[in-house]
Amino acid sequence: MRIAFKPGLPSGEVKAPPSKSDLHRLLIAAGLADGESGIGNVSDSDDIRATLLCLRALGARITREGRKTYVRGIRRGEPVEGSVCPCGECGSTLRFLIPVAAAHPGKVLFTGADRLFARPLSVYEDVFREQGVPFTKSAEGVWVGDGLHSGRFAFPGDVSSQFASGLLFALPLLPGKSEIRLTGPIESRPYIDMTLRALSLFGVEAGWRSHDTLSVPGGQRFTPADAEPEGDWSNAAFWFLMRALGAQLRVSGLEPDSLQGDRGVGLLLERVKAGNAVISLADCPDLGPVLMAAAAAFGGAVFTHTRRLKLKESDRGAAMAQELLKLGVPCRVEEDRVTVSAAPLRRPQEPLCGHGDHRIVMALSVLLLVTGGELTGAEAAAKSYPDFFDLLKRNRAVLKTLE
Repeated sequence: MRIAFKPGLPSGEVKAPPSKSDLHRLLIAAGLADGESGIGNVSDSDDIRATLLCLRALGARITREGRKTYVRGIRRGEPVEGSVCPCGECGSTLRFLIPVAAAHPGKVLFTGADRLFARPLSVYEDVFREQGVPFTKSAEGVWVGDGLHSGRFAFPGDVSSQFASGLLFALPLLPGKSEIRLTGPIESRPYIDMTLRALSLFGVEAGWRSHDTLSVPGGQRFTPADAEPEGDWSNAAFWFLMRALGAQLRVSGLEPDSLQGDRGVGLLLERVKAGNAVISLADCPDLGPVLMAAAAAFGGAVFTHTRRLKLKESDRGAAMAQELLKLGVPCRVEEDRVTVSAAPLRRPQEPLCGHGDHRIVMALSVLLLVTGGELTGAEAAAKSYPDFFDLLKRNRAVLKTLE
């Protein structure tokens, strides 16, 4: 999809969409509960649809009434042999559910986009090999067998917090106590805390025994619950950037004391706007594109702990550098650092490209509201925020779909 933008910032009021991170966790916890749970305000994003499809494939019974979803959990011990879990492009779905499948009898195939399987799964490969759990990559996807058992797990904390979260969903179901130790620096710790909160809502006990070690009692049961996700700070960040650029917008539906790692986006945008900012993305890698867009608009910034940006839906540092150069702003991309130069924004002489990445698409869209211009691949926004462009139009932004 190609969209043309005219210069002009929106004005009005926007309610933050439901947190995708929160929804994944609530739906999976409901999918493991002994009974029916009700999850409110379920979005229709591509990633959330992937989690729902995979839970159904594993045996959960799911019905939707409007934006509320009723989930009757997978029967404990029910075989899942031959199930196919279509993950699309969603890393959260894949990494959260692999251990869940391995905790149930049978062999499961996880499928998805090529880019999804380019993202690391080495933590699970190592863990499953040590435990004798089948784990095979093929042209079809990843085959995962059963046999996961409780014990002590240790792996690097700076690859992805999603590996710890995946084990946190599965280990309480197994007999015996488990321990997860994260070695080295721990990145995205707030997202592990979000998983612990979701477990608690569904009656499961687990928590930090020390700064780097999680304790997980076994033999537990998930109890049904009614829950609703918080507003999404990650996707609200694009509206906050518009406000920083001068848009008269009110953003509602956000919890100021949220556990989401992206909650601090307002303060980070203020730092970028003040100039000469050096910002670590260790706990908020999803803010990389929007903060780089802010740096392009406000005179540059330096971002550290950017290594993981290579492993998202696109190589986000390289993708933003390529597109910002079309807007007149050079960038330098290094192994674990991205520097956005101070240079005036200009209208691009060729269409910007979304690189198949929802966050790249939305970050570039904000800049095109300043400069005007065209964007290709805009459909990628549907991965997390399917009504993003409709909301821009409703709030008086001028854009037109060309194809």
